[in-house]
Amino acid sequence: MLCVGRLRGFGARAAGSLQAGIRARRVSTSWSPVGAAFNVKPQGSRLDLFGERRGLFGVPELSAPEGFHIAQEEALRKTELLVDRACSTPPGPQTVLIFDELSDSLCRVADLADFVKIAHPEPAFREAAEEACRSIGTMVEKLNTNVDLYQSLQKLLADKKLVDSLDPETRRVAELFMFDFEISGIHLDKEKRKRAVDLNVKILDLSSTFLMGTNFPNKIEKHLLPEHIRHNFTSAGDHIIIDGLHAEAPDDLVREAAYKIFLYPNAGQLKCLEELLSSRDLLAKLVGYSTFSHRALQGTIAKSPVMINLFRRTRKDFAMIREMKMKLNPPNSEVMPWDPPYYSGVIRAERYNIEPSLYCPFFSLGACMEGLNILLNRLLGISLYAEQPAKGEVWSEDVRKLAVVHESEGLLGYIYCDFFQRADKPHQDCHFTIRGGRLKEDGDYQLPVVVLMLNLPRSSRSSPTLLTPGMMENLFHEMGHAMHSMLGRTRYQHVTGTRCPTDFAEVPSILMEYFANDYRVVNQFARHYQTGQPLPKNMVSRLCESKKVCAAADMQLQVFYATLDQIYHGKHPLRNSTTDILKETQEKFYGLPYVPNTAWQLRFSHLVGYGAKYYSYLMSRAVASMVWKECFLQDPFNRAAGERYRREMLAHGGGREPMLMVEGMLQKCPSVDDFVSALVSDLDLDFEAFLMDSE
Repeated sequence: MLCVGRLRGFGARAAGSLQAGIRARRVSTSWSPVGAAFNVKPQGSRLDLFGERRGLFGVPELSAPEGFHIAQEEALRKTELLVDRACSTPPGPQTVLIFDELSDSLCRVADLADFVKIAHPEPAFREAAEEACRSIGTMVEKLNTNVDLYQSLQKLLADKKLVDSLDPETRRVAELFMFDFEISGIHLDKEKRKRAVDLNVKILDLSSTFLMGTNFPNKIEKHLLPEHIRHNFTSAGDHIIIDGLHAEAPDDLVREAAYKIFLYPNAGQLKCLEELLSSRDLLAKLVGYSTFSHRALQGTIAKSPVMINLFRRTRKDFAMIREMKMKLNPPNSEVMPWDPPYYSGVIRAERYNIEPSLYCPFFSLGACMEGLNILLNRLLGISLYAEQPAKGEVWSEDVRKLAVVHESEGLLGYIYCDFFQRADKPHQDCHFTIRGGRLKEDGDYQLPVVVLMLNLPRSSRSSPTLLTPGMMENLFHEMGHAMHSMLGRTRYQHVTGTRCPTDFAEVPSILMEYFANDYRVVNQFARHYQTGQPLPKNMVSRLCESKKVCAAADMQLQVFYATLDQIYHGKHPLRNSTTDILKETQEKFYGLPYVPNTAWQLRFSHLVGYGAKYYSYLMSRAVASMVWKECFLQDPFNRAAGERYRREMLAHGGGREPMLMVEGMLQKCPSVDDFVSALVSDLDLDFEAFLMDSE
């Protein structure tokens, strides 16, 4: 999952490829092999009793929570100077450079704070980061409605001769900044512009509140739960705490109880969602769009959501689940919403013998990291090296720091790997941009810095951290985002790496899943952590084919989520309550019955970062599927295809129209039918794999 930043305009997006002309970074003799670094326990920070504490991510001010206030004030002070400079500079390429520097100065605080507010173990740091986010967010919305600033850019874009003299990247970035002004209501009168700022700030606050509420546990009095299932949940005095859906629990009653209790509607969260949707609609109408969805889909690959109908295949999947449920639990064979994840897993295990415990010994974290290293080196000429962080640089002693190094270009950037479970850490796998790459005035390149956050089990005395196949695939997925950030060699940080349209941002990460499921790739690294034995080929082919069991139902579920998202952000006032709309949409687009007194939409965290854009997952999967089949299926280590992938897709970040990047990679212009066909073809069983398995 890509963690989408809260800021638009000056705090959001970077432009075309700049590999030529950027000085190669020197290598370091202190780097160590990546695989070994992840299969040993961290030694913590160097013992340095007298050394200076450097602060989070090496930012000196952030050695204490108060440093966020200092960094925020410095960014705001610099913003004032840059605004004055932008307004007094004659229109030209320099205008865009100043705008990007303005964006960079705000993002360098906001992006970092966006991560720290949810991931730092110390409440004081989280609270200081939250305040910094709010302060910078408010400034961004004010800048997006600053008439003098807008006019300095308008003078440039209104002069055809000047526009024609701009290179394509600079022109696109200028147009993106202008677009942010327009969707913020710059064309409105003073009173309405203030209303737009107020609405944007309100939306930021509501989004933050809603996001926190999506993970908040529910509790129930102990005596209301059957005694024999209570041990499956956390006890707190006379209450049982339910903090998730327990979707993999083998006991039907445990899953049913978790579903009904965890999804029981919370009045405050319901009110927050209604206000959020209403505020988004008011803002969209205020700035000239008929719905928030129309506003959100500007500049994306498809311009409108791509939807597919898999009902025929989905009904077959549900029939298969019903049959398995009847076999294991005859008295109660109706398929309910809490059943598909568990029973589809049972069917996969029975049909293909893919018990995760059989695979875990072959997927030690160190082996998987070495596998990524081998793949990236052969495909892109990139190596990952572990680097010892300085004192105070990381927020938990088990965070690893990786240097990303190209064979000829040198150091490209840094990845901080926050991979292990800890108390109060969000249960989500995410990529966070901490600092975007850009070409600085002195000709040097500002190296990108990102965090990859996973929730892996820690190593034990007897074994290193062992990953399930799903965890391994997630690791590859998130590394796809990281490579997008590392290789987005753009002139402007406003469109660096993953700062691009949402339905393109997931393409590199989903593409990595295809590599993670290819035996030729897996065979490079999957070794039993005790014996060194490679993972047998037939186990890999069984695992890959098993993922197609009930895959149509899984994809139809994504269609349901995307449809619900579009309705919520469509015409307002909504024709019904959000819960009634959920009930109608679920039964129409998914096929399983709505469960009374539940409100799944209140746990739908993607409504914040992917509001009106949830369909992006389907679009990105379609593009990734096409790229895999056209470019890498024959040879997943094809260096020429890897270089083309970097040149056509990764290098540009958001600095080129997404469809142009797709066309450049595929060397053709795909249609909507092509996208749909790509999604559907992924559901088909690969009989060639069966033949290989039986040889």
